[in-house]
Amino acid sequence: MKMGNKGRLVSLGIVGLGERGVGQMKTLLDMPDVRIAAVSDVYADRVESARQIVLEKQGVAPAGTLDYRELNARKDLDAVVVMSSWTTHVPIAVDAMKAGKRVAMEVGGAASEQECWNLVRASEETRQPCMMLENCCYGLEEMALLNMVKKGLFGEVVHCQGGYAHDLRESVGKGDINRHYRQHNFLCRNGELYPTHELGPIAKYLDLNRGNRMLSLVSMASKAAGLQAWLQTNRSGEPLTKRQINQGDIVNTIIKCANGETILLTHDCTLPRPYSRGGRVQGTRGIWMEDNRSIFIEGLSPHDPSCWTHQWESDKAYMEKYKHPLWKEYEEFGLRGGHGGMDYLVLRAFVESVQDGTNPPIDVYDTASWMAITYLSEQSVAMGGMPVPVPDFTNGAWIDREAPNNGSYSLDLIQE
Repeated sequence: MKMGNKGRLVSLGIVGLGERGVGQMKTLLDMPDVRIAAVSDVYADRVESARQIVLEKQGVAPAGTLDYRELNARKDLDAVVVMSSWTTHVPIAVDAMKAGKRVAMEVGGAASEQECWNLVRASEETRQPCMMLENCCYGLEEMALLNMVKKGLFGEVVHCQGGYAHDLRESVGKGDINRHYRQHNFLCRNGELYPTHELGPIAKYLDLNRGNRMLSLVSMASKAAGLQAWLQTNRSGEPLTKRQINQGDIVNTIIKCANGETILLTHDCTLPRPYSRGGRVQGTRGIWMEDNRSIFIEGLSPHDPSCWTHQWESDKAYMEKYKHPLWKEYEEFGLRGGHGGMDYLVLRAFVESVQDGTNPPIDVYDTASWMAITYLSEQSVAMGGMPVPVPDFTNGAWIDREAPNNGSYSLDLIQE
């Protein structure tokens, strides 16, 4: 197996060394063709801790700095991986591209349209690619569904749903203690704060930015009660319990696409519940539902025409039959990294695009349009659910943009 080692050494700088940043850095350190040459964070203790982790693994400690601009300016880096707070991703990425570096960014939403255009313009002007590290695009189920969609199992896809339904009350509620930026966003903003785990895979099912695009959205938020209730119980008497919380407990966003499809996104992070991404794919031949792990395909699934009865069946056999070729190779190679192995795959997709000198499978136009959903949702919520247009960051090129050949890691073409 050649997966995971193409030979040419890739030298990386890492910006952002919180829990996620360190976890992804450790996954990168396990790749024999990757070298971590520099690390950066605004907290000195995080920088020093990361340097020690790299020293133990590589035998040489990387350079460390509190200023990301110093890291971006280094001549010994092939690319920069940005894993800092949501609201700092874009300025760090833009600075890195202007310094001649390819960029990979962790997921997060944009604060404004200008941010998204800054990202696109920097990539176009410098000719440096920028990839969002949306790991869910490389999940086992998501890639099997991509295969099903591309092979026409669902017929013509009409509607997709997804969500980030994750009880984060403790994480958000202790953000000031644990130095986590998520808390500030929940206190001050109200919208679809974290859209890309669900939107990323759906965008590839629907060929967004390559023959299709998002046209407009409407977004509505419920009241904010769950986090305040948690704070009253767990941090009673502290000043934080007196702060206004703007982020609604449930935010629903409906997106209309140029080719007629609709997408429903749900953000649900401050009420008690099990984790789910709430996936649903529905077309002219059938439907798949994540939460009951079920599928119905017309002509294949149980159906009694005499009494108009359709029956769900387990998706297990379909997931096996349509397992993506990349995952077949990956299971032979051996799963590694976090989140069931998809963290490793998304990082490898970026690393190998650096080695090959190609555009990554998630490009700057994908990155900008997915990030835009956050600020657009905030605008719609603030206006009582009024529709807002989604900018076309490709400037019309979406109509006939060809799918890139990213080999095994392609999210547009299935490499059998």
